[in-house]
Amino acid sequence: MTVDPLHWPSTPAQMVADALSYNLERPVIMLEDGSVLTARHIRDSISRYSQFLASLDPKPQRAALLSKNRPEVPGVSNSFRFAGVISTSLHPMGSVEDYLHVIETARIDTLIYDEAFEGTVREVKARAPTLRNLFAIGKPGIGPSLTEMANRFEPGPLVTKPGRPDEIIGVVFTGGTTGKPKGVLTTNQSIAIAANVLLSEFEWPREIRHLICSPLSHAGSSVLTPILIMGGSMFVLPSFDPVSFMAAIETHRITTTLMVPTMVLALIDHPRFGEFDLSSLQSIYYGASAFPPSRLKEAIEKLGPIFFQFYGQSEAPLCVTVLKKGEHLVDDPLRLASCGRPHPFVTVALLDDQGNEVPDGEPGEICVRGPQVMAGYLDRPDETAEAFKFGWLHTGDVAVRNPDGFLRIVDRKKDMIVSGGFNVFAREVENVIAAHPGIAQVAVIGLPDPKWGEAVTAVVVAAEGSSPDPAELKAMVRAQKGPVQVPKAVHFVDAIPLSAVGKPDKKALKAQFGAG
Repeated sequence: MTVDPLHWPSTPAQMVADALSYNLERPVIMLEDGSVLTARHIRDSISRYSQFLASLDPKPQRAALLSKNRPEVPGVSNSFRFAGVISTSLHPMGSVEDYLHVIETARIDTLIYDEAFEGTVREVKARAPTLRNLFAIGKPGIGPSLTEMANRFEPGPLVTKPGRPDEIIGVVFTGGTTGKPKGVLTTNQSIAIAANVLLSEFEWPREIRHLICSPLSHAGSSVLTPILIMGGSMFVLPSFDPVSFMAAIETHRITTTLMVPTMVLALIDHPRFGEFDLSSLQSIYYGASAFPPSRLKEAIEKLGPIFFQFYGQSEAPLCVTVLKKGEHLVDDPLRLASCGRPHPFVTVALLDDQGNEVPDGEPGEICVRGPQVMAGYLDRPDETAEAFKFGWLHTGDVAVRNPDGFLRIVDRKKDMIVSGGFNVFAREVENVIAAHPGIAQVAVIGLPDPKWGEAVTAVVVAAEGSSPDPAELKAMVRAQKGPVQVPKAVHFVDAIPLSAVGKPDKKALKAQFGAG
């Protein structure tokens, strides 16, 4: 049966093309080096890069981008869709082994890279036989200059063609905190729906001046399309530094930004917090990892009621639930621990291991249905079938729901600790310890133990000038959660290792403290 294009929704490429078809002289992206990219500049860059890619013989089938934040990235990352090339991004904080895994798994034939990674790319090329084309952003090296070659083409209006909703347009790799990253197959439909969720649900202010310090090839690209459509602008920093971040907010009168909780804590804990005028901020969008309620309350008290949480994963980009600004009740710890309620584009259920919905107040796995769900995992049919068991996408996150429909994640299913035959949810223990005034950060893990099976173990970072007593921390957990949840050991560290996307790296902690 043929599918009638009459009913196909707009593709991500069409959304970008439409947003770049008018008011072309407006500034869209400003970088720290003073570069200003207008809508025309971005449109022309996409046009040139996509024409160049389409001219190659044979034409690339799967391409990857490895770059720091620089002016060429928005044009390059968007050009893949216009050239009909399936794309993936390599995180600039990754390792050679990370890159090789992605390139081999996704069968990447074309790599576009920032000149800053010349040495890394040479090592990758020597070990990646599928790589056919290399193009450098900046000075030519092992690959010729992409810009020089693309500039041979005359730019023009962006041309798209109807795309099937289920057409694969990208491969996004999971964080890999519990094993080798899996390739998530994204479609026209899943990415377009994600953009529409951002447009409809995120309570954007009238004037959007968005600050971003994450890679433009990753989180930055997810907000670019909605910001283009709404006529906003983006200010881009090369990386996150609390002082530079606060200075940028003050200088550019930033109204919105996207952060992970560790960034927010680094901001409010910084000795120079208070020296900068941050009053222009109207929305801080946060997610990706847990935010202890006590510290979230502190952040709201210091920065105002401007926090907006989104929960999602690569398999259902970018968000499944939202906790809007007005839903952050500072005197309700359970509400601050919530990840919100499902947005209207998805259906969410909490299921037990047999696929049955659990009643309110009982833990169950967050499972999702809807048009933004991935097509599956690349070349992993068994894991795809497991993820789609019972006709739902299984997120791996365990949550409880209250009568008002708010979900509260209690743990990752794989992070749940079984100690003495009892289930211990690490996040609940973390929330208790994080409320101690002498604690800056905490991560709770389970370590192998001959008596308990797994021993609840807390890894903590003390607040500056504090020396918390481990016995006091254990007593807090005992009083609030009971004896089973009490950590058998408390380890103090200078910093908790983070993954490339800012999540506590519990795999690294387990290796460090005896379970690796």
